[in-house]
Amino acid sequence: MLTHLSLKQFAVVTAADLEFGRGLTVISGETGAGKSLLVDALGLLSGLRADSGVVRHGAERAELAADFDLADAPAARDWLREAELDDEDEAGTCRIRRVIRADGGSKAWINGRPATIAQLVELAGRLVEIHGQHEHQALLSRGSQLALLDAFGRTEAERLAVGQAAEAWAALLGERDRLSAQGDVSDRVDWLQHQLDELEREDLEPESLEKLQADHRRFGHATALITACDSAFARLGGEDGPSISRVLGQVRGELSRASEHEPRLVEVEGMLDLATIQVDEALAALDRIRSDLDIDPDTFDRLERRLGRVHELARKHRLPPEQLAARRDAIRGELDELRGAGERLARLDGEIASAREAWRIAADRLGDARRRAAESLSLQTTALMGELGMGGGLFDIAIEATPGDRPDPLGGERVEFMVSANPGQPARPLRKVASGGELARISLAIEVASLGLDAVPTMIFDEVDTGIGGAVAHIVGQKLRALGMHRQVLCVTHLPQVAAQGHAHYRVMKSKSDGVTQSEVRALSRAEREEELARMLGGVELTREARAAAKRLLQDVV
Repeated sequence: MLTHLSLKQFAVVTAADLEFGRGLTVISGETGAGKSLLVDALGLLSGLRADSGVVRHGAERAELAADFDLADAPAARDWLREAELDDEDEAGTCRIRRVIRADGGSKAWINGRPATIAQLVELAGRLVEIHGQHEHQALLSRGSQLALLDAFGRTEAERLAVGQAAEAWAALLGERDRLSAQGDVSDRVDWLQHQLDELEREDLEPESLEKLQADHRRFGHATALITACDSAFARLGGEDGPSISRVLGQVRGELSRASEHEPRLVEVEGMLDLATIQVDEALAALDRIRSDLDIDPDTFDRLERRLGRVHELARKHRLPPEQLAARRDAIRGELDELRGAGERLARLDGEIASAREAWRIAADRLGDARRRAAESLSLQTTALMGELGMGGGLFDIAIEATPGDRPDPLGGERVEFMVSANPGQPARPLRKVASGGELARISLAIEVASLGLDAVPTMIFDEVDTGIGGAVAHIVGQKLRALGMHRQVLCVTHLPQVAAQGHAHYRVMKSKSDGVTQSEVRALSRAEREEELARMLGGVELTREARAAAKRLLQDVV
């Protein structure tokens, strides 16, 4: 909902700050005072093309800003979050600002961050809908028409089912295309199988390779290891010549005899006992290791040939040996996938056909719901057009099948809003209606019939009362007020019957100062509203009758 609009040096407005609330706000003023400037300002803030002509004469730039309460605009909140333009410090609000320079250049900001014109268009499309101006009216878009019809018919569940069915079909088709693009894979299967056979002949698990390398190193140094073990064994406990074991035994015996006279030698004897035990354990370990060190040329040759094959595979695949097992598993997985491609392709044809049929069933349900909604909306809108001074006019919704046979996530049909404003005239697309006044009233009829189901929180009607008066003008005002119960509505009007229906009333007044025309916009009190309605009823001369009629108009509004 629009809460605040600020204008500075804009056209004939020096400065204006306007507050807006819920319901229907009407804007009136004398001819040429600039009633539509507020609509023009919102259009520029919504991304319309700007030129230097909107800058007040003599000023360097025009500044426009609008504040919105996003409580009733979830689509706008989502867009701001996705675009990373939301303001965490001001949750639930949004500020759009635009500066237009006298040289024609312009800049825009959303929540204080620089924004492109395209971003203004996207955001404003979720916040504001301006009726009566061809260049910025969502109802002229066939996509918006379809969305409004679906909202009117409450087809959310059917539309979701259609979208999911189309997505499933597209995923299966993409899988088939990828598999088909592989073509004849027999040569690659043969090549991969050859590589896999080579890799599977060897035990390539990391722990096995580590043991192979350790065994190879040990056998490669077997002679030196045997010599070292024999020498150590002889020096520690050999039978011939002095050894550490024999020396320790002799020393222990001597100290044992001497300890009778020096008790402290008992502690030294204990230390030597421990040393003897350690030496004996070392001798046992050396004996075991020496027994394993059998110089077997055949075993060493077998280890060397196996290690050579592993290194050859590593060079062939350009990988370290420890990564060969992963390469083997990857080849095995690719082979399984390639061999199953033919079978998968055969199954996919059936699955794609089933997915297409599922989409068709869902699309038929959605199409039936849309046709029922179209009939109801057409009847209601046609009746409202008659009430709005377009008696004999016709509103219809043309539904046609979408071209092609691809499942469409939006369904199997497109719609076009068709209108005939006068009896006997053929219905034409709404987007081709020439009269701004007719277009505004037709749009009003559609909005009232659908009660703002297009979910745009703020609707602005300009020229909605062109060419009407009397009882029809009163009905137009009532319809606008009724619409204001569901959406925020702003209406620029010159008819007192419409202005009297407003929950709030602004007047645009023109004056001259030093030969320069300027406009002022301000909210009216109830007494001031009576005066303004009297002016609208009676012209320049405010007669007693005009004031009485104005008072009755306001009293008649509930």
